[in-house]
Amino acid sequence: MKKCAVSLMLVLSLLAVCLAPVAAEAPGELNATVTEIQKYGNVVLSITCKELMDAGFSYGDIVTVTVGGIGYDMPIGSNYADVDQGSMICRAVRSEAEGTDYVLVAINMGDFATIAGIATKAKIEEDPGYRWTYIMELPVTVTISMKEKGAYYDEYVMRQLFRSLERGDYPDLTDSEFANFRPVTTTGMGKGILYRSSSPVNPEINRSAQATAAAEAAGIRTVMNLADAESTLASYEGYEGSWYSTLNVIPLNLGVDFVADDFRSGLAEGFRFIASHEGPYLVHCNEGKDRAGFASAILECLMGATAEEVVADYMVTYYNYYGVADGTDQYNVIASSNIVKSLSTAFGVDDFYSVDLAKEAEEYLEDIGMTEDEIASLKAALCPNEE
Repeated sequence: MKKCAVSLMLVLSLLAVCLAPVAAEAPGELNATVTEIQKYGNVVLSITCKELMDAGFSYGDIVTVTVGGIGYDMPIGSNYADVDQGSMICRAVRSEAEGTDYVLVAINMGDFATIAGIATKAKIEEDPGYRWTYIMELPVTVTISMKEKGAYYDEYVMRQLFRSLERGDYPDLTDSEFANFRPVTTTGMGKGILYRSSSPVNPEINRSAQATAAAEAAGIRTVMNLADAESTLASYEGYEGSWYSTLNVIPLNLGVDFVADDFRSGLAEGFRFIASHEGPYLVHCNEGKDRAGFASAILECLMGATAEEVVADYMVTYYNYYGVADGTDQYNVIASSNIVKSLSTAFGVDDFYSVDLAKEAEEYLEDIGMTEDEIASLKAALCPNEE
């Protein structure tokens, strides 16, 4: 596999983390309040990353976060991916260059606000597409206390990833690879029928132009947009009258909790949309990594892909963004804690590598509300030339 410039940045990032000082004395409790609940249930606190670190806490510490009288144990990390999908994290982020300095409590690909009973969420048509209603009395108090100093540090270091927004930092990637755009070519999938990508419309990670160009070149006709609401799409500069706006698009506005009822029903709705429209098809979220990775993997399993193919396709994203190469310890940790874990949970299996994935995928689709006829139509759409 080719090397890319971002790999050097990854090494430098890891080195910086390894040399970071660790507080000699365990800190006492740190009190905060909830100031915001983000779209996916991440709970923003009133303290900053600097205040957390000045109080004696460090990345890799395991802390107890107490909300509403209930304590939740979790590590302190800098990215959601510092923990497995479904696991809790106290995320502390500080960047002088970006002017960010905050602490939040979250579940990687989950919804902490709901799990902790802080608030309930409802979808709304207006931007931003959701509304949180507090259940707990305001202000909601949160206490952070030390559980075990440095107990997660080695795992934290293993998971450190760096992604650049600059095209020039990826000289060995094509524009399509930079946009994380690619056809799905696993066993059983029709040739040139299903593609996955970062968002062609959301400019946040500076890849929308390349994603649009790649999608247009592939002749995409139908889009399963997992990230946006209709109102969000309309808010993007230049969206009205764009090529993307002329396609068959279903804006699902899904969260990142794969086991949540609204995610499961939304996924079924998106798959029905694919089955009832003409391909080629594009599945995307914002990065084309988590929600698009999970949805693509379900379709790959349904069509007969092996476990090895599913994992390999999923992990291409981590090379495109972070330079994570096959055969490394980091590659194996990410694969097992993300796509293998999420599919094992979805299918209710202990050993993802030893089961009939096509059968498990069909049962999963039935479980989320699709009928046998709808599943048959979906399979026919994904392999239209099958005799």
